Amino acid sequence: MIEMKVAGIALEAATRSPIVLLRDASERRQLPIYIGQDQARAIISVLENQTHPRPLTHDLMVNIFDEIDVVLERVVIHSLQDSTFFAVMTVRQGEVKKDIDARPSDAIALALRTRSPIWVMEEVVAEAALPVDRDADEAEQKAFRDFLSNLNPSDFTQRGRSTSSES
Repeated sequence: MIEMKVAGIALEAATRSPIVLLRDASERRQLPIYIGQDQARAIISVLENQTHPRPLTHDLMVNIFDEIDVVLERVVIHSLQDSTFFAVMTVRQGEVKKDIDARPSDAIALALRTRSPIWVMEEVVAEAALPVDRDADEAEQKAFRDFLSNLNPSDFTQRGRSTSSES
């Protein structure tokens, strides 16, 4: 699994649909997930430290968690099927842990409010993530190809090992 952070909300150019952007720690890969308008507002309100006079839905959920001593331990985006992402929230109440099915957008909105980590399965990242800096990726790939092209078989011999028999 790869831990990711919310990089922000973007709008898809043609449809103006909101997209939450998750970024890995190296800031080299970005996972775009289409979300609804309400979830986008819920995520933006946390990112921009907005307060509301009354609790919104995700704030209400956090209040309920607090009142019944439930801790959101983590969010895991575990699969991608037919262009739909699937997530679970791992919650703990005392010694009891449960995984609860959730839309990634709702899980992310709750994770931001509770400062819980967001994890994405590696196969999901491999399938759906986009490079953030294509030039850096291409430069890294070129450097690796150059490294490989300059390797010699002698680079792989063991050093310090005698090849003649000692008596």
